[in-house]
Amino acid sequence: MSQTRRLAAILAADVAGYSRLIGADEGGTLERLKVLRRELIDPKIAEHRGRLVKTTGDGLLVEFGSVVDALRCAVDVQREMTGRNTGVPSDNRIEFRIGINMGDIVVEDGDIFGDGVNVAARLEGLAEPGGICVSARVQEDAAGKLDLAFEDIGEQQLKNIARLVRVYRVTTAARLAMTRSGTGPPLPDKPSIAVLPFQNIGGDPEQEYFADGMVEEVITALSRIRWLFVIARNSSFTYKGQAVDVKQVGRELGVRYVLVGSVRRAGQRVRITAQLIDATDSAHLWADRFDGSLDGIFELQDRVAVSVAGVIEPALQAAEVRRSAARPTTDLTAYDLYLRALAVFFPSTKGTGVRSSGIARAGDRDRSKLWASTLLGGDGSHAAVPGGLDRSAGENPRQCH
Repeated sequence: MSQTRRLAAILAADVAGYSRLIGADEGGTLERLKVLRRELIDPKIAEHRGRLVKTTGDGLLVEFGSVVDALRCAVDVQREMTGRNTGVPSDNRIEFRIGINMGDIVVEDGDIFGDGVNVAARLEGLAEPGGICVSARVQEDAAGKLDLAFEDIGEQQLKNIARLVRVYRVTTAARLAMTRSGTGPPLPDKPSIAVLPFQNIGGDPEQEYFADGMVEEVITALSRIRWLFVIARNSSFTYKGQAVDVKQVGRELGVRYVLVGSVRRAGQRVRITAQLIDATDSAHLWADRFDGSLDGIFELQDRVAVSVAGVIEPALQAAEVRRSAARPTTDLTAYDLYLRALAVFFPSTKGTGVRSSGIARAGDRDRSKLWASTLLGGDGSHAAVPGGLDRSAGENPRQCH
């Protein structure tokens, strides 16, 4: 076995939501990936003089002689995938996340190792589905050579990488101008939320991992709410360590609601605070705090996540009902049916048939009211809580033992 060292541009890629896609349709997903390899990925790698080092289930590792070739290949693949995904339901799309780094590598029997490879793999994890993240070295070498823009998302602490790494998000100049001008992706049809990294009050590195794990558990719990659109961790964690403007976050991520929080530790006790904010006007909709012991850290994370999701669900339901009710409509019949359905719902749980019929008729006449029907629970399975947003954050904290 002989080892050699060389400088190379490393591209690491994986499929976002691979486990979900496999769980829904294993055979179909694997066949689609084979087609993509044959028709798109392998030809693009060859076109830009790359070498496919290995594939790992949903991922692949590619070596290039220059960052320009690596970036051209990545951009071509992502642009082609955007076209292929047109008209495909969002939960059935194959979307790649790509990370690119320039660094020293060790080559042995055709495989590659070293810090340069590890950083590329971690950059991939920061990329959004359909996106590309690169290190500062890549940005420096490619600046001015391609019709691309690099958005600085700050220094990131990458897993198992001792030093901080400055990361850039690759985008087109037009998209970067759109972000800076204050516009962004449109809000989805259903309620949407981003959970930002919780602030580590005290700066203890061990507590940092707990805070990040807490956020991941909350995102997972919220993702189980079928009517709620939840931004992926990789997108929300690009704001880690930054002072953020909630309105700007809402615009950039295309969400209406943002959940922020903090973690404070004292001995073996920990206090977690959380706030739900409407990103359109920075209004605070809900706030609370949770106390617990670190003796069972995973159980604590699970319980807090379930508690937060359990409180946020009715809070968002109530906010969406009020927002929908405040919308003007030119169809008075639809509006009248909508109000009658609300009136039947709130006084009691009886009259489900009348409520469902009224909402359905209102939805047929005015599509803008369809989300209200979902939030009110046409099958009686959901219950909005009127006035549930007025609970003060100063009440007794929830105990998570």
